[in-house]
Amino acid sequence: MAGASLLTLLDDIATILDDVAVMSKVAARKTAGVLGDDLALNAQQVSGVSADRELPVVWAVAVGSFKNKCILVPAAMLISAFVPWAVIPLLMLGGLFLCFEGFEKIYHGYQANKQPQIVSEQPQEVIADLKEYEKAKVKGAIRTDFVLSAEIIAITLGIVAEKSLTTQFFTLSFIAIVMTIGVYGLVAGIVKIDDAGLYLSQRQGETIAARFKRRLGYMLLSFAPYLMKTLSVVGTIAMFMVGGGILTHGLHWVSVQISHAATWVEGLSVVGPVLSFITPSILNSIFGVVAGAIAVLLMQLLLKLRADKAVSH
Repeated sequence: MAGASLLTLLDDIATILDDVAVMSKVAARKTAGVLGDDLALNAQQVSGVSADRELPVVWAVAVGSFKNKCILVPAAMLISAFVPWAVIPLLMLGGLFLCFEGFEKIYHGYQANKQPQIVSEQPQEVIADLKEYEKAKVKGAIRTDFVLSAEIIAITLGIVAEKSLTTQFFTLSFIAIVMTIGVYGLVAGIVKIDDAGLYLSQRQGETIAARFKRRLGYMLLSFAPYLMKTLSVVGTIAMFMVGGGILTHGLHWVSVQISHAATWVEGLSVVGPVLSFITPSILNSIFGVVAGAIAVLLMQLLLKLRADKAVSH
């Protein structure tokens, strides 16, 4: 009897692992787009720190991302079990936050360009500022990661909603771990491209291999700044695209109109299929920009009212 029970247990475990593997593959395909946005956003978020602090910053954000997942996975299962109707509203709040952060970044960049840059001549103050800058970068990246991780977890949860509690837990945990390692492993590689280029460009010798390494190093050094600038732009666009997409998905009427627009442009000759593919992303991004602008405006008004109230008292 004990042997039969053990075999039954092993069969149950094998069945669960098989379900987890199948569901994980489906979830990975469904969340691939969010993963690309996550990569662009986080590579952009951790850029700008000194070269010797890049990997520690990436590591700090990765640890924060794992902590986010440790909160999100149990929370997602609890919400799904007891208040499933709350998933969409919570996701929409996260989407609005992404749009707000994206527009706030543009707004602050515009304000900074209008003001003269003041360089401090006191080294200790500069170091303190750099430390605060690094902390702000890490906090901002972890906040952004939380929203994108929530979307990944929510998409995965939707795929495994009909499965057993055990399958849900292991699938969510597997996706959370793999996505985190994959994203921040790639982010670490991206931010160290310039260091790799410098290393290769300093190779000695006149052999074909040595010359090839030096040329490759110079190419990487030239490519790295453009890549980081591109990721900065792509990361901001991704904020609006992902955030706007979450908002429009939660607003049924808007989502239907976007689908109608994509169907309409598909009928155009030659460019129809291409336009149909990119139209939802463009419209989601526009919606995200508008939502972000409104959120920033309301926040500015709220801060102004609070400041006026403080002055009056």
